[in-house]
Amino acid sequence: MNPGREMGEGAAAVTGITAAMLSDAPDFGDRRVVEALLDFFGDDPIVAHNAEFDRGFLNAELARIGRDPLPASRFIDTVPIARQHRPGAPASLDAVCKRFGISIEGRELHGALKDARLLAMAYLELRGGRMRSLEFEPVDEDGVARGAVVRRAPRPRPLASRLTEAELEAHAAMIAELGDQAIWKRYTG
Repeated sequence: MNPGREMGEGAAAVTGITAAMLSDAPDFGDRRVVEALLDFFGDDPIVAHNAEFDRGFLNAELARIGRDPLPASRFIDTVPIARQHRPGAPASLDAVCKRFGISIEGRELHGALKDARLLAMAYLELRGGRMRSLEFEPVDEDGVARGAVVRRAPRPRPLASRLTEAELEAHAAMIAELGDQAIWKRYTG
């Protein structure tokens, strides 16, 4: 998108994007641009590395065109998740990728698509995605995981069992064959 102002040398050095490259691009105020972005977001959470930075820019642009801001509750910030995962370790996207063996080869410049792909892989790793190793999140005295946990509303009513009568009978017969010394009996009474 055309930012509507001069590209600073620092921004061009980080992104490789020049003012000439953006001269014919639409700006954020173009209805097609903002509608496509908001449609892309939908009602889903927005995962971002250093989310407040990105949210600030997005909300400034939304305010400029008279649109409602995106609330902080819509964002999942991977920086605090990375810091919780490895306290004291660097939490930059490059550092998180290196920690999980995610290749950042060819990432001399920051580009939205490449960074989004790297962040998706890093976020999955931070949340236990590929499970290369087994790690348990610390839990409080009530057994609730601490940290960035997405809370879901309980189902209004439990799902109906999909087991048939024959499957329930076969299961009961198998349990009966385990005998009184089976470890199953210790936990099911």
